[in-house]
Formats: sequence, structure tokens, C-alpha cells
Amino acid sequence: MKTGADVPKWVDGLQSRGRYTFRREEAASAVKVSRIALKFALLRLVTKGRLIMPRRGFYVIVPLEYASTGTLPADWFIDDLMKFRGCPYYVGVLSAAALHGAAHQQPQEFQVVTSVAMRPVQVKRTRIRFFVKSRITETPTALVKTMTGMIPVSTPEATTFDLIRYAAGAAGLDNVATVLTELSERIDPKALLAAAKKESALSTIQRAGYLLDLCSPSSVTGPLAQWLARQKTHLVPLRPERNPKARKKDPRWHVIINEKVEPDL
Repeated sequence: MKTGADVPKWVDGLQSRGRYTFRREEAASAVKVSRIALKFALLRLVTKGRLIMPRRGFYVIVPLEYASTGTLPADWFIDDLMKFRGCPYYVGVLSAAALHGAAHQQPQEFQVVTSVAMRPVQVKRTRIRFFVKSRITETPTALVKTMTGMIPVSTPEATTFDLIRYAAGAAGLDNVATVLTELSERIDPKALLAAAKKESALSTIQRAGYLLDLCSPSSVTGPLAQWLARQKTHLVPLRPERNPKARKKDPRWHVIINEKVEPDL
């Protein structure tokens, strides 16, 4: 008869086959011990640092080489975690920019865009922050290879608009401009326009166009500006939460410049 002592062996077997996550029900089905024995066996492994539990019922295996940090990089298990939650997602905002090679400073948290509000995940030094977005499946993404598989990441063009939309979570407009200075080198003007047509708010596009012109050659935004000129736009403040009654306005993007933006480069 199997006992709780068989649980660590089963966990070791998963890792030997390249698996780093599992669900409680999977362990119960595989080891076939009592519910109480399984509960305490898993708890002991969590206490020893062999497992972490980002969400109740979902476990991540910590290999020996990561024992000092007590967790794995988020991109090793984010796909399994989101499948466990049953939510569409993509890696976005600063984390997407970093994966595209545009990270003046390494993000302090792993940023994920999904369709429902979720509490942040904090496990030792690993923090995952979630941003909510409607019509998430329309956002252009690309699959990026990680140590454990493939994860969807917003394209450089879609990341541009998310950086504007979630500017507060991206450390403010100065940092957004800094990231865009590097990210703009990877932006395709036609793909930027295609991503813009998926956006729900013209104001986001206007702010993005203004900041891109500030940080990169205007040739990047040429097709976007031509398309926007045919849309019914209104003057929008660069920083929405500040007083929009600034005198200076950008005629190309119809943006009220109510904040001085200074890229850190």
C-alpha cells in the first residue's frame, strides 16, 4: 500500500521527465493515498522548499539549482498556471518588452494580461501581476520558447499600445518612453497599424503615436498617422489623470501635452 512517503518519489519522477507543475487531483490519482496523507505529504514538500503553491491546488516543483531562491522563473510555469485557472492570457507590458529585447531595467515583476481580475502571485522573489483587458483574443501575439515550452507574448506593436494603456503599471510615462525608444527598433509600421485597428480606444493610439514620435523616427508611425487622420478623433490629454488644460498641443496626434516626458537614455 502506498503512503505519503511515495509522494516525493512521484514528484522526483515528474521532474526527471521535464515536468515542473502538477495539480493536486493529478497527485491524488497517481499516488493513491488518503486525502489526509496526501495533504500532509505535499505540505512537507512545500515547507522544505521542494514545492511552491502559487494557487490552491496548483504546485510548482523547485529543482535543486533554484533552491536558494525558493521558486522558478515565472515563464517556466505561467502557461500551466493560466490553464489551471482556465483563463486566456498573454505575457505583456514590461515583461513582453523585455522578451523583445527592450528592457532598460529588468522588470521587478512578471506582467501578464488576462480577461478576468486576478490577485497577484507572490512566491519568494517571484511576483506575477495581472492586468485585465477585454477582447484579449484580438491582441496580436507570438509564441516565445521558454525552458518548459511556448508562451504567448504580445508583439512589439501590441506591446506599444499596452504600455500606454497600463502606463501606471509600467512605472509611468518616463519609463514607457524609455522602453519605447528601444522597442521602436523592432516595430514594423504596417504591423503597428494592424495592431491599432484592434484597439478599442482611439485615445490610446493617439498617445502611443505621440510618444513613438518623441522616441523614434517618425517613419515608424507614418501609416498609423495617415489612418488616424481619417478617424473622428478628439483632443486627449497625454496623462489622463492630470489637468488637461495645457496650452501646448500636438497637431499630428491631437494630444494635449500636459506632462513633460523625459526618456532615461
